[in-house]
Amino acid sequence: MRGVLAASAVVGFFGIAVGAPFTAPSSIAVDEGFYERIHQEFVPEAAELQELNVDVSPLYEVPEPEPEPEPEPEETDEPEAAPADEAVPQEQAPEPAPKYTGGGSPAEWMEAAGIAESDWGYVDFIVSKESGWNPNAVNASSGASGLVQALPCGKVPGSCFDPVDNLRWADGYAKGRYGSWAKAYAFWQANHWW
Repeated sequence: MRGVLAASAVVGFFGIAVGAPFTAPSSIAVDEGFYERIHQEFVPEAAELQELNVDVSPLYEVPEPEPEPEPEPEETDEPEAAPADEAVPQEQAPEPAPKYTGGGSPAEWMEAAGIAESDWGYVDFIVSKESGWNPNAVNASSGASGLVQALPCGKVPGSCFDPVDNLRWADGYAKGRYGSWAKAYAFWQANHWW
């Protein structure tokens, strides 16, 4: 009986050792997809503004305050002065940052930003998750912008929508906060943000 069990165990382990390479995903296929993605040219018209749908509904509804009643005018002997034409300043919305309209590919942007080619896989993973490689991506709820979703956008020297400026800033951020792109990637894997 022991001989039969031992033989079955050997056959089972041998079957796993031989069959596993045929069922596991090919690293060559992964590498081909990675290189195809990072060398794909950015076309601004095809990736206008990416809306990220996030439910930001409040947990409770805040009641509207009731308006205060107008005070009654006091009677005086002096004639009322005619109201002057008062110019009421209107609040103007801040000028949106100019969107990126240039071309290029992620590989060209990473090279121009000075990111080591050995880190490109980590950068590709994070940027794919954050913006889908859309330089004009804006998070509708937080306002985080650009390839790596910088918040606020103004912390990126230059333009946060310029992919090279955005990646150059991200390179310093990844190395300064995490020590390396590999550690930034590990943090993203554990927390789903960076």
